[in-house]
Amino acid sequence: MATVIGVTFRRQCKVYYFDPNGLEVKKGEGVIVETAQGMEFGDVMMGNRELPDDKIVGTLKPIIRIATDDDRDQRALNEKNERDAIRICREKVAAHHLEMKLIRAEYAFDRTKLTFYFTADGRVDFRELVKDLAYVFRTRIELRQVGVRDETKMLGGIGSCGRALCCATWLPDFVPVSIKMAKEQNLSLNSAKISGVCGRLMCCLKNEQETYEYLNAKLPDVNSFVKAKDGASGQVKSVDVLRQRVHVLVSGDRDEKEIREYGVEEIEFTPSTKKKEKAARAEEEKELKKLEG
Repeated sequence: MATVIGVTFRRQCKVYYFDPNGLEVKKGEGVIVETAQGMEFGDVMMGNRELPDDKIVGTLKPIIRIATDDDRDQRALNEKNERDAIRICREKVAAHHLEMKLIRAEYAFDRTKLTFYFTADGRVDFRELVKDLAYVFRTRIELRQVGVRDETKMLGGIGSCGRALCCATWLPDFVPVSIKMAKEQNLSLNSAKISGVCGRLMCCLKNEQETYEYLNAKLPDVNSFVKAKDGASGQVKSVDVLRQRVHVLVSGDRDEKEIREYGVEEIEFTPSTKKKEKAARAEEEKELKKLEG
């Protein structure tokens, strides 16, 4: 077991663990820490807590100190200067006729480095731009190209659900999302309806995937044949995953066909091999979560 604190940086959602260095650190406080990007001001999201060693990746770095009023003033000054820096950099980009879109500028806390984030369709030769920026700002300059998902995370926005974007508010890392998830959830495959602000598949498809896999595993396949407990039998025409209802095409006494709705517990069917595998996997994941939590 190790005593750690959880720290976030620059409006990011991901929490990084640090050694409190013998100090009692509370949630909401600021701390000064050494990172791979240099000295940074971080916000404490989790106070002193003991965690198992297997939950900690790499070596814990100790915090340098709890932030003082001077440190907070320094961060505020850096953020103000960053707004000026992005304006100046845009002017330089236009002067050099570079095809790149600037997103954000970030000063290291101790101002030893100034990083500019940008997007571009291809590679950009910005060597002359870096020289100009270094002359203006008198510090080390780094230009970092990011993708459209990272751009959206940095800028934020409102999703089609009417709420702030997951990636900009609580999602710590981007997760792989596939069109298979949309199919599993019976969503329209119209790209405009299943794509987010960034133009990529919505991250929230992953949020409900596990639930849909578990519920789908308990339902018969569409076009398969089932037998109801009331004696009727027929072909499955559609399923309501969330309500666990099945719509079956059955034949009446006069060979008339009608659609009847049954609960999944009211029918008998033989699950396909694929369904059996999904059901077994869903049960295993459910048991693992119980053990972990």
